[in-house]
Amino acid sequence: MAGIASTLKRKDGMTERERRTLSFVLAWALLGGMVMALRSVNPDGGGFPERLVWGLSAPLDGFQSWVISNRSSHWLFVYGFDPISQILDGSLRAIEAFLLALPWPVVIVALCAVAYKSVGRAVALFTALALLAIGMFGLWDAAMKTLALMGAAVFMALLIGIPLGILAARSPRFDTLLRPVMDAMQVMPAFVYLIPVLLFFGIARVPSVVATIIYALPPAVRMTAMGIRQVQTATTEAADAFGSTSWQKLRKVQLPLAMPTILLGVNQTTMMALGIVVIAAMIGAGGLGENVLKGLQRQDVGRALEAGLAIVLIAMIFDRISAGLARESKRALQESAPRPRSSVPRWLMLYFFWSTVLLVLLIITFLSFAFPALNDFPSALHISIAAPVNSGVAWMRDNLYQIGDLPLGTGPFSDFVIIHVLNPVRDFLLNLPWVVVLFAGLIAGAQAGGWPLGLLVAACVYALGGLNTWNESMDTLSQVLVAILITTAIGVPLGIAAARYKTVEGLLRPILDLLQTIPPFVYLVPVIILFNPGRVPGVIAAVLYALPPITRLTNLGIRQVPKNTLEAGRAFGSTSGQLLRKVQLPLAMPSIMMGLNQTVMMVLSMVIIAGLVGGGALGYEAVLGLARSDLGRGMEAGLAIVALAIALDRLTQAWARNSRLGEGEKR
Repeated sequence: MAGIASTLKRKDGMTERERRTLSFVLAWALLGGMVMALRSVNPDGGGFPERLVWGLSAPLDGFQSWVISNRSSHWLFVYGFDPISQILDGSLRAIEAFLLALPWPVVIVALCAVAYKSVGRAVALFTALALLAIGMFGLWDAAMKTLALMGAAVFMALLIGIPLGILAARSPRFDTLLRPVMDAMQVMPAFVYLIPVLLFFGIARVPSVVATIIYALPPAVRMTAMGIRQVQTATTEAADAFGSTSWQKLRKVQLPLAMPTILLGVNQTTMMALGIVVIAAMIGAGGLGENVLKGLQRQDVGRALEAGLAIVLIAMIFDRISAGLARESKRALQESAPRPRSSVPRWLMLYFFWSTVLLVLLIITFLSFAFPALNDFPSALHISIAAPVNSGVAWMRDNLYQIGDLPLGTGPFSDFVIIHVLNPVRDFLLNLPWVVVLFAGLIAGAQAGGWPLGLLVAACVYALGGLNTWNESMDTLSQVLVAILITTAIGVPLGIAAARYKTVEGLLRPILDLLQTIPPFVYLVPVIILFNPGRVPGVIAAVLYALPPITRLTNLGIRQVPKNTLEAGRAFGSTSGQLLRKVQLPLAMPSIMMGLNQTVMMVLSMVIIAGLVGGGALGYEAVLGLARSDLGRGMEAGLAIVALAIALDRLTQAWARNSRLGEGEKR
């Protein structure tokens, strides 16, 4: 049979690989011919015909006007959105008042106790020091407001997301319907759907909570569904054999076994909720995000940096605690042997621990009535790094923008990137006829994942023009491509070095951990210190934000190459460089491509956020739509971002799948 198959494959003298290569060359040669033909007919090229624009802006603006006119009288608001808004606002105010009323040592002791039991002493100590640092910056009240917003949003996101994830895992049809909704929620920048949220829920806290829930919901749904699907079939069949009902099987088998994955979803949901606090401040959410935003608006980088550091510290605390809970849950499931019996039962040890913690908290609370210093963080302990940071920023702007008469410094570097990198790529894309870009997407998608994917990518490209955002989309795409190229050029070599040298891996781990926990907007603060507002800070911030996944997955992919494969290569006399080039990198390519997929999505999200600091393109249009309450323009930009994200996401996912299949065929 194998011989017959081989004969059939080669009946025209070509292998399947050769046939694919030929089709690839012919398709792109045809596209090149199309470019030259269109250039001869229309030398100016580029642009999208006005007659093909969908014109969504006008009906959306009309809907906005209707909502504003009927907001106080229509039943949809009187009996629908208004009661929801009142419930959310009351809940958030209650949580905020409770946290602000607690003596500050109570908050520190409580969080340290949680950190100690979930992770250990080191994280408990870090939690105490981090919270003290936030108080010393004079940001205690702002931090409590942020915690109230984040806590309410995370709780509601989990309350909605976990049941949806369970339904998606148990119903393939529901999962198929839910997946595109989750994709849109995950790729659309938060300040795009802040516009309709503001329209329905008013201003201040409530729309901030709703926007945070929408932004943080997808990981809770996806990770819950993934965890339940990963429960082995034999385990569920055994439960069925013992007569378990569907509810009993879910409660006693699937949820406990899926708990490590669900807790990872809790971790991601928490991190995403923290990532939106600055953007939520744009509509009056208050808290630390407001301090960052005001600092940037007033060019007070020192104050913005203090609030940014406070957000990073909170993110690191909750990241360590939630990740620690997930690890403990996974470790408990993986333990096959029973733990040695202790003279004191585990439940009794937990009882004594939490009873002691509760007693300490009560003592501190009673003491706060006699010692007012325990209520509000003492002003005598306040310190500020704003003045020295602002002085340092002024010095850097004066001395690092251009070093002497040499073409060195942040200014020449920024000019070089704009003139010789960003502008040429943008101009090239803008000068391409739109039909050529559409066919390029069609061909790339068809070759990566078949004609359905090709048609999806082509439809997304067409949507960029139909939404009247062609030029802005090409500008955004140019920034994304440049940032991806730089990130890959840095991340892949770093991942290789980390895989081959333990010292490099040890040095990189804390840096990558820090980069991974910093909320997206905070990256812009230090970058703006060195560079003027514009596209360059956005690209640099995107590179820093997207560096961890490509570095970690390159490292992981190379480390997962089987040792016997490497030993076989050495037995044939391969040098270290040959092993890397011909064995490790090809076998690690699926992991690297998955890292590239994550890099693409993270770069796109950061380049869009950079619209707040002069990055232009779709990000600026979305920000402008929010600032002017222009629903039509803001939603057009938001939908264009979704279309661009879906096209890039599906293409990179298909390339990752192809690399896995290619390695499987080789093996």
